Amino acid sequence: MFTTRPTLQGTFGMVSSTHWLASQSAMAVLEDGGNAYDAAVAAGFVLQVVEPHLNGPAGDVPLILAPAGGRVQVLCGQGPAPAGATIEHYTSLGLELVPGTGPLAAVVPGAFDAWMVLLRDHGTKHLVDVLGFAIGYAERGHPAVERIGMAVERVRELFEQEWTDSAELYLPGGRAPAGGALLTNAPLAATWRRLLAEAAAAGPGREAQIEAARRTWREGFIGEAISAHAARPAMDSSGRRHASTLTGDDLAGWSAGYEEPVSHTWRGWTVCKPGPWSQGPVLLQQLALIGEDGVVDGSGHGIDAAGSGTPEYLHTLIEAGKLAMADREAWYGDTGDVPLETLLSPAYNADRRQLISGTASHELRPGSPLGRTPRLSRHACAVARGERGSGPLDVAAAGVGEPTVDRSGETRGDTCHVDIVDRWGNMISATPSGGWLQSSPVVPGLGFPLGTRLQMTWLEPGLPSSLTPGRRPRTTLSPTLALRDGEPVLAFGTPGGDQQDQWQLQFFLAAVGRSPVRGGLDLQGAMDEPGWHQDSFPSSFYPRGMRPGSVTAEARFGEPTLNGLRRRGHKVTVGGPWTEGRLCAVARDPETGVLSAAANPRGMQGYAVGR
Repeated sequence: MFTTRPTLQGTFGMVSSTHWLASQSAMAVLEDGGNAYDAAVAAGFVLQVVEPHLNGPAGDVPLILAPAGGRVQVLCGQGPAPAGATIEHYTSLGLELVPGTGPLAAVVPGAFDAWMVLLRDHGTKHLVDVLGFAIGYAERGHPAVERIGMAVERVRELFEQEWTDSAELYLPGGRAPAGGALLTNAPLAATWRRLLAEAAAAGPGREAQIEAARRTWREGFIGEAISAHAARPAMDSSGRRHASTLTGDDLAGWSAGYEEPVSHTWRGWTVCKPGPWSQGPVLLQQLALIGEDGVVDGSGHGIDAAGSGTPEYLHTLIEAGKLAMADREAWYGDTGDVPLETLLSPAYNADRRQLISGTASHELRPGSPLGRTPRLSRHACAVARGERGSGPLDVAAAGVGEPTVDRSGETRGDTCHVDIVDRWGNMISATPSGGWLQSSPVVPGLGFPLGTRLQMTWLEPGLPSSLTPGRRPRTTLSPTLALRDGEPVLAFGTPGGDQQDQWQLQFFLAAVGRSPVRGGLDLQGAMDEPGWHQDSFPSSFYPRGMRPGSVTAEARFGEPTLNGLRRRGHKVTVGGPWTEGRLCAVARDPETGVLSAAANPRGMQGYAVGR
């Protein structure tokens, strides 16, 4: 079968990421004797420089890793709500939703510390060895991708009138970065050089230098600049200026940590995800709804009988996804009260499966695990009913996702991704995001903005994802690692906000269901298949819109398939032929040691490298 690129294969190392410079920087670390975790840190910092509209040092990153011979772990780089981020504080400001932009939406930054913890515990290189690539691109410049300039142009007026430090960095001489023109970030390069100098002063030890860098981030010149910046009011999406609740104490009191993954076994594959503080279990719930027998829904249809790409096949997956996302809305959050075991159980999913009929549902239908009554936010219920009002509830004209996918299906991206496997069998999947240049003002002198992840919380008490000091917002970030017979085989993920676990399901089913290529998984062929997403649930992003019954599908499906969906009641929007998904993936065959990699051609930035 023709594919846009070959599935790469080799035995030394494989990298796939959403930008070619990050992929090649990671490969250079592998060539220099580093392992997958050294390479991932290098790639992570390069992504902050070359995709600043998609992630930054003060953003977020969940990582899932499988050290050779060790157990799968999740390393959480998702920071929590600051101590002062109470519902009462936000509602006293006259807010119904947490703003989608500006300092008030900031959580405790998580990405930097997570990369440091990964390097300390699983890497072999010194900090200077892995940070040098990012410094070089920030200092000497990199050819800007077109979407950086597009992101800047969308917020030009805001930059020029309000966020002037951002304008100084990204609108020099009043011009947004042109595609292919060299883009530098001198303040960021200076920040990292000073960080390295202070780390080196701690002595020659690798771990001592990493710990010194972590202290500098929290309590040194970086932490001081962040906390001072957070205290200054700035314009946000509410149309008013607000200061952040983030303080130096919040920075000093948090660190990235390890957790056990959540997993589900389907047809011999054990799929591992971050816990329900992310949307990761949505992928597992969709697999549980499909079932070992390929889903026999309320109309007697199933994906195996229908065949990939048919209207029946797509309808079944779309409807299963709606049920899983409804459960996400009602039950997921950073709380010990998520009934995850029941949500993934055969009995629960057998009952839920009966809700799938031959007609598209336009309702938000969470389940009742253990007989408990699901609770949705008032805003989500109003949006689901199609009610409109003034202010944040008037979402009908807004696109869904910020800034992920608009109504036309155009992928604008809000996230990055990187997967790596090395010759020793170490494997990692990471989804860096947040700290977007267009969503919060640049911290003066540091060269990067704060994140805005608090927009994913509700200003209503008693919900699993209510704004709560010390709790993580329920993030959309969702890397994946899959095992076969207990051995790590496949690491994958994608940008895309709420679409991440929809696109990952499509890729996974295609990858494990396709004929092998040269004895391995046909990763590229699976990525190249036409994609789709649905928005029949409240968006995780401000202004929390919803499009009941919607499906956005690539034109490559063809009119017979798209009309088949319409006949089943789906509201189909036809997107461009290559607009759905930005998957990355690597794989390792445990029997032969052969490594594989592929990267999605959509977006024209992702690349896999390896040998």
